[in-house]
Amino acid sequence: MDHAESTDHAEYERRIAARFAGFDQDGNGYIDREDFVTAAKGLLAEFTTTARCDKGQALYAGAEAFWQGMAGIADVDGDQRVNREEFVTGAVKRLRDNPERFAEIARPFLRAAIAVADQNGSGLTPAAAERVLRVLGVAPSLVGPVAAALDADGDGRISEEEIVTAFAHYFTVSE
Repeated sequence: MDHAESTDHAEYERRIAARFAGFDQDGNGYIDREDFVTAAKGLLAEFTTTARCDKGQALYAGAEAFWQGMAGIADVDGDQRVNREEFVTGAVKRLRDNPERFAEIARPFLRAAIAVADQNGSGLTPAAAERVLRVLGVAPSLVGPVAAALDADGDGRISEEEIVTAFAHYFTVSE
């Protein structure tokens, strides 16, 4: 491996580590159902939404669907958690090869998160998206630029398709 390949591989590994850390909400070295529950709880608290209301229930259902989808493609040993190796060889590789599958497993959670964050029903604003990103553990220095980039058409509102597309692209980054 020459220096350029080594540098590219190191950059890829850094990006994968960041994506893994984003899912590993409690930092225990595994992605499991509790990480998705933690993300849902955090979003509900941020937007003062109760778990019992329709939006709260949809968010928890979306989190469970996302976890089941992740586990279904990455939990190779069936221990109900995804370690970093399973994440890289299972989730990242399979979803990179089939981004539509990523959209399928992520969409219920993302749709519900948008509904929670769009408190007045006029669409998700970049400011609300920043709050969501902070709760989900995006680095503070990236929150503003990422939220602005999500509004791909520049209309001041972030659609479900813009989020799903951006999230799938971010998650399925190739080497």
